[in-house]
Amino acid sequence: MPTLEKMKILADSAQYDLCDYVSHHKSSQINLPGIYEAIGHNGCKIPLFKTLRSNKCKNDCKYCINQSKRNFTRLELSPEELAKAFLGYYNRRLVNGLFLSSGISDDVDSTMEKQIETISLLRKKFGYDDYIHLKIIPGASKDSIKRAMALANRVSINIEAATPSGLAELSSTKDYNKDILKRLSWINSLQHKSTTYPNSTHTTQLIIGANNETDKEILSRMEKIYKKSDLKRTYFSAFTPIEDTEFKNKEACSTDRTAKLYNADSLINTYHYNVKELIFDENDKLSLTQDPKILAAKNMNIFPVEINSAPVRELIRVPGIGVKSAHKIVSIRKIKPFSNKEQLRKLGVVVDRAEPYIKIKGEYQTIFNF
Repeated sequence: MPTLEKMKILADSAQYDLCDYVSHHKSSQINLPGIYEAIGHNGCKIPLFKTLRSNKCKNDCKYCINQSKRNFTRLELSPEELAKAFLGYYNRRLVNGLFLSSGISDDVDSTMEKQIETISLLRKKFGYDDYIHLKIIPGASKDSIKRAMALANRVSINIEAATPSGLAELSSTKDYNKDILKRLSWINSLQHKSTTYPNSTHTTQLIIGANNETDKEILSRMEKIYKKSDLKRTYFSAFTPIEDTEFKNKEACSTDRTAKLYNADSLINTYHYNVKELIFDENDKLSLTQDPKILAAKNMNIFPVEINSAPVRELIRVPGIGVKSAHKIVSIRKIKPFSNKEQLRKLGVVVDRAEPYIKIKGEYQTIFNF
């Protein structure tokens, strides 16, 4: 089969591995398979070549398009074939980087070897020095992870679920603590030891709605991981039923749910909230209609806070005030106290959201009534 035809199949099979904050899946262009515009949290668009090296897989993940029990065309690209295909795009300035994943075609070790060989060819034979994101296979050896991290700018391993029982609902071929959490720990310990790409980072991804895990369980897991590691961020993939899988009749997960999980995850990872500060319903789910930061604020007894004296920890809990704005406020007020809300607006504070939760020089900015 021609390389282009393989790329069309493998690129679309890679759509479920997320590399941006877009909450829906999308296919690449037919005549340019594999090109996706990754959208970062700041809204910037980065064209990436995103593909699987192989859609052959021995795992039985019940939600996955590539699971072992599905009957469809199985194929793979050789490391040389994939490297040349990518460089064809890169040299034409169609993409800015590579996002590479793979099914487990033979076994974990050989699969990782072919992944590493692909990016090694790019780095050492073809002189490619730009962005590479490589997916680590669950169960990979520490040595292969180390070698992968010496070549990639970013690596990631999908934890898929928040609990061992949650993963057991999805697959019978992976051990949550051994194959995933242990490997995540290794990635974190190796992150700062790469001499080639010292600024390398790592991420993870969960499948939302394919099992019975609650939002509270999901966020509690992420809180534990953030406290123990330098994990850059988490991606939440809304479950979508796929034909010829065990979960083909299961209800799709609303992207509204993953959007709220992103909001809440940011509060934990960036704003250093504790899960216990967040508000869940009787089923331990987040509200799909209200902002988790506002809901949390309404249940805190620290408001309204005084802009000219409140510590950063309290300022960043004010709806409408971000981490950067909070630090700017603290820096400026050391020189001159704030006297009105327009001064805050100029710093990027969303004043309309912040007003009920703040005082300036002891004066309430709006009626504090919940």
